Amino acid sequence: MPRNILITGGSGYLGGTLLARWAAADLPPYGKLYALVRTEQQAEAVKKQQCGAEPLTFDPYDEAAVRRGVVDHQITVIYHLIDAFQSDSQVHMIKALAEVKRATGQIVHFLHTSGAKIFSNHAGAPHDRELRDNDPDLYQIQKHQQAPHAVMQTPVNTNNTVIEQCELHGVKSYIFVPCIVYGKGEGFGNVISIQTVAIVKAAKALRRVYRADEGRPTWPVCHVIDNTNLYLDILRGILKSGEGEGIGSGRNGYYLAASGSVVWDDLYTAMATALAKRSDNIVDDARIEMSDRAALEEMGEAMGCPAELVPVHLGGHCTFTAKHGQEIGWKPAHSPEHILEAAEDEVALILDNLKQ
Repeated sequence: MPRNILITGGSGYLGGTLLARWAAADLPPYGKLYALVRTEQQAEAVKKQQCGAEPLTFDPYDEAAVRRGVVDHQITVIYHLIDAFQSDSQVHMIKALAEVKRATGQIVHFLHTSGAKIFSNHAGAPHDRELRDNDPDLYQIQKHQQAPHAVMQTPVNTNNTVIEQCELHGVKSYIFVPCIVYGKGEGFGNVISIQTVAIVKAAKALRRVYRADEGRPTWPVCHVIDNTNLYLDILRGILKSGEGEGIGSGRNGYYLAASGSVVWDDLYTAMATALAKRSDNIVDDARIEMSDRAALEEMGEAMGCPAELVPVHLGGHCTFTAKHGQEIGWKPAHSPEHILEAAEDEVALILDNLKQ
C-alpha cells in the first residue's frame, strides 16, 4: 500500500522550500502528498506548486479534527514544521498515525522539527564538548537537561514527549534540528529566516550591531537548500525502508541540519559590514559593541521579546554537531563560512522583505 504523506507549515520558510524542491527530489514511490493549510489563499498556492500536493485544512490543535484529517486520508508519514515548543498538535497527530497503523498494518512515521537552541547552553545542554546528533545517549541527555531560561524547558520536554508518545503508540519518530538557516526560501509564503532577521531588526533599531555574549561562542549554520535536502534524505530513507528497520529513529533519531559552525562575532561582523556598505544609512558604521542593559531593552523591543531573551535569540553556545545525516547520505553543498560570504545578499533579502 503506497505511503501517503502530510507536510505541515508549507507556507513557512522551511516548509515552503521543502515543497518547492519536492518535484526535483526524485523520491522513491509514495501515494499522495498533502499539505496542511489555514486559508483558501494558501490552498490555491499549494495547488500551483509543482509537487502535486493536495491542500488539507484542519485545526492541528483539535484532536478530533486531526484524527479525521489523518485517518480519513490514511496518512502514514507526517512532517511537522509548525510548532517547536508546545507538544499538543504533535501528540494528536501521533495518536492519529497509530490509528492508521492499526487499520492498515503499515509502519507509520512522525518527524518533529525542533531547533538548535534546545541543544545549547540556553536549554541546559552540554556545551563544553562536542555534542553529536548520533550520540546514543542523546535522549538521556535531553531528559536530564535543566534550562536556565524557563521558556526553553518547554521545547526540551516536547522533544522528549514526541519520542515517548511515539514509543507508546508504535510510531517511528525523528527529531529534525534546524540551526541558523539562511538563504532565500523558495516557497509561496515566508522567504526569510529567523536569527539573521533578528540581527538586522535589532541593528536597524539601534543603528549598530551589538553582541550578546562575551568571548567567542559558536553556533551551527546551514543554507536553506542544504536544510531542505536533509528533510528529503530522511524521507528517502523512510520510503526506501518498506517494512524493514529503515534509518535511525526514536531515541536514535536526532538529525541536525548543519554544515558546521561559525563564531557569533564573525557573523555579527559580516552582517554589520554588509549593513554599513548600503546606501540607505541603516547603521552608523560597522563597529560591533557589547550590549548593555539599555541596548538589550531596545533590541528586545525591536525583536518583540523581553530583554532577558535577546541573548537567547542572538547568541549562546551550541556545540551540537551533525553526523547522523552523513550516515544516510546527506552532504551539504555549502561550507559553514558561506554564511559570512553571503552576508550582503542575506541583508538585502531581509531588508527587502521587511518592507513588505
